[in-house]
Amino acid sequence: MAPDPAWPVVALALIQLGDAALCRRPVAFVARCLTDVGFPRRWWPVLTPLKIAAALGLLAGVVVPWLGLVVCLCLVAYFVVAIAMHLRARDLGRNLFLNASGMLIVGSAVTVVSFGP
Repeated sequence: MAPDPAWPVVALALIQLGDAALCRRPVAFVARCLTDVGFPRRWWPVLTPLKIAAALGLLAGVVVPWLGLVVCLCLVAYFVVAIAMHLRARDLGRNLFLNASGMLIVGSAVTVVSFGP
């Protein structure tokens, strides 16, 4: 059964594509965030393809629901790890509360609203 409604899944895919674009050659606030949490610079290039893959998986999940659910759950896990990195680095400002926590809420909401019972 397809996600119902499907539009939150598509919206999350678009957000991921936007995030991928910001990470391609990290804009200043993204680079600062990655540096602040101690994310190794050698891994920065992995973020763009990872986020593009998430977006494509979400879009495919409109037709193949189990894939969309798996990608949503992976995004939730990704943002739990991001929050843990912010907490470990004591980066308790905007990046934690607006970006990472906000995306955890969005990813969780899409999972429950579109793929829940």
